[in-house]
Amino acid sequence: QLQASGGGLVQAGGSLRLSCAASGRTFSGYAMGWFRQAPGKEREFVSTITWTGAGLYYADSVKGRFTISRDNANNTGYLQMNSLKPEDTALYYCATGAWSSKYYLARSYRYWGQGTEVTVSS
Repeated sequence: QLQASGGGLVQAGGSLRLSCAASGRTFSGYAMGWFRQAPGKEREFVSTITWTGAGLYYADSVKGRFTISRDNANNTGYLQMNSLKPEDTALYYCATGAWSSKYYLARSYRYWGQGTEVTVSS
């Protein structure tokens, strides 16, 4: 239902752009979020964007480096990641769901992609 792509291996300081392709049923009207899970760690919130794009929210750890966006006409979301650090290494997931004030919780999202791996070397 959601297909995340764009991950890869990059050196510290580099950039990657993740994409999240969805069907209309799993994208239209929903907020879209990105989460990540590093080996041995819990899944953590990265960023979310409201359906209209008017609301953008980021984890403190990525604020100023990552930019979330969406193309509603093409049911696709994006996460532009700049100034990448080794600690950004993780499996990145996109998810959609009805807007919630607890947007930072994974349980607030109904649909999930399979994840795309990001590795940042030092």
